[in-house]
Amino acid sequence: MNLFTLGENQEVNAPLAVRLRPKSLAEFVGQEHILGEGKLLRRAIENDTISSLILYGPPGTGKTTLAYVISQTTKAEFQKISATTTGVAELKAIIEKAKETRAFFGKKTILFIDEIQRLNKGQQDVLLPAVEDGQVILIAATTENPYFEVNAALLSRSRIFQLRTLTASDLRKIGENALKASNGLAPYNPQVSDEAFEHLIRTSGGDARVLLNALEFAVLTTPPNEEGIRVITAELAEDAVQTQRVRYDKSGDSHYDTISAFIKSMRGSDPDAALYWFARMLYANEDPRFIVRRIIVHASEDVGMADPTAMLVAHAAANALEWLGMPEARIPIAQAIIHIATAPKSNSVISAIDKAIDLVHSKGFYEVPNHLRDAHYPGAKNLNHGKGYKYPHDYPHHFVKQQYLPKGLEDVRLYTPSEQGREKYIKERMDFLKKVDS
Repeated sequence: MNLFTLGENQEVNAPLAVRLRPKSLAEFVGQEHILGEGKLLRRAIENDTISSLILYGPPGTGKTTLAYVISQTTKAEFQKISATTTGVAELKAIIEKAKETRAFFGKKTILFIDEIQRLNKGQQDVLLPAVEDGQVILIAATTENPYFEVNAALLSRSRIFQLRTLTASDLRKIGENALKASNGLAPYNPQVSDEAFEHLIRTSGGDARVLLNALEFAVLTTPPNEEGIRVITAELAEDAVQTQRVRYDKSGDSHYDTISAFIKSMRGSDPDAALYWFARMLYANEDPRFIVRRIIVHASEDVGMADPTAMLVAHAAANALEWLGMPEARIPIAQAIIHIATAPKSNSVISAIDKAIDLVHSKGFYEVPNHLRDAHYPGAKNLNHGKGYKYPHDYPHHFVKQQYLPKGLEDVRLYTPSEQGREKYIKERMDFLKKVDS
């Protein structure tokens, strides 16, 4: 018996999330990127060939649940401990028992450690030899980046699987299962309106546990009507989570209106408004990756060469989102928003590339001038490819006048620098190069 099976005997009075915990991969919802058909982790679980691994992701995404599924499917001895209540002595005792189990019964031991980031260096060092020689197969769960919180030696001996925030469709499926399950909310005969469901999903922050707790609370505190049905309205859902509904439909007008207001606020150099609309989207559980993609686009479209560092900051925010996750990533994302909103503005980049595309579309393809053609293959010289090309680095200022556009387009100008920010200096250099006598 392990702590998971011990918990099964107390399920009757357990929270809804515990009562409905999946016992197999078929019941598990979400995380298709690591548990979809044919994925490495799924194959390892199905074939009972689990090696040491670390499950990393936000709360309520299924880390403990996945460990429970493994405990139900493996033939190995399965032990579960919490890093917050386990000392060195208990770790040593578990490792010693694992050695005996392997020696006498030829049976592996899987040790699941919840919140492994809370183990200190000494405790992690105790684990290392047992994991290294295979006496213990470690499954660790953490909400923190394991590269920062877990012993490097343990990391090198474990596979890291990142669990993502559950999608709205994942959460709806989990909620609907809870309403239909005989050990869930079905005995209460609940009926949840679509608007109420959407509100509960939106305010859960992608956390299945939060959703189920709110759903259970809403159902249990709502008296049945004359037909014995407990009708959960949007107002009752609001009351259950103590959070006001946000009029925000990800496929409707409010979604596009809000992102439009956000973009126009950055373009209009109003950091306060941009941050407000950003906060509105976060509150409505908008996908932060969608927001960051718009930030990257507008770092180039609305700032561009007036401040090229805006693009770097925008990309840094995207990287921070991948590394940190939410809610921590809200800080570097906000920094990128403020940077773009307060930077000098120029739309010369988007104007230039759109002119270039229109030119190709309207004029078609012109011949590449001979002096610009590839001259690095045998026989190129016989075709006069590369003949007459002037190597700019052989000339003063590392510049020489020569024709780079095709014949017939010599006078075309696509990029016109503005007078804003760094583009003032770009314009000065371009004006200077026009005067260079090659």
